[in-house]
Amino acid sequence: MPMAFTASAEVYDRFIGRYVRPLAPRFADFAGITTGPVLDVGCGPGVLCAVLAERVGATNVAAVETWEPHVVACRARVPGADVRLGRFDRLPFADGAFAAALSQLMLPFVNDPTRVAAEMRRVVRPGGVVAASTFAAEGFAPTHAFWEAARQIDPETPDQEHPPFSHQGEIVELWEGAGVVEIEGETIEIEARYANFDDYWAPFVAGIGPAAEYLRAQPVPRRETIREACFEMLGNRNVGFTLRAQVLAVKGRVK
Repeated sequence: MPMAFTASAEVYDRFIGRYVRPLAPRFADFAGITTGPVLDVGCGPGVLCAVLAERVGATNVAAVETWEPHVVACRARVPGADVRLGRFDRLPFADGAFAAALSQLMLPFVNDPTRVAAEMRRVVRPGGVVAASTFAAEGFAPTHAFWEAARQIDPETPDQEHPPFSHQGEIVELWEGAGVVEIEGETIEIEARYANFDDYWAPFVAGIGPAAEYLRAQPVPRRETIREACFEMLGNRNVGFTLRAQVLAVKGRVK
């Protein structure tokens, strides 16, 4: 897992988790999960894993994660699931071991997505489902506001809003290359609530994701300037507010 996401489960839940919680059941619905065994590739602290366990039973759920603190958090969240520390491009499971393999918001951050897709296909039995979801380009409102504010301060700020697989066609092409068939896509709209601006800003300071890495690399005065610009962009919000996210989901079947 990239260093950008080696944050505690608590920090992860405050940042991505706000969106993963409403996304996970809808992604599982899209993938058509009604029976196991099911594999969660890149489980993080275990939000999707818990949803899968509710549907098919914890003993019918397996998960793999590259960062040990998240493995520990997932095991605690989903007792009975087979949660392993391992690599996504070398999944520690037998050929055809699962009825489905799901990857939620992980694909843009792997070094060899072609190999990961091949591995997900390998561990799913014929007729089973392989599915992935990612944020659409400019579709994650919290970081969209951050990068817009950063570009106001420095127009040379690198473009971080178009990572790999932020367009549905890229995932479809990846699945096709892995030999997955009957491919379908869907766009899922979700939103999350913040108590106030400080609630929104805290994960950036805590250091999770590319935006936090960028912020940490800036001189302190510039960090404060970006914060103020972001505050203004979000409308001086010292009361509760919501932000939206657009997620691309793609699924297909193993031949």
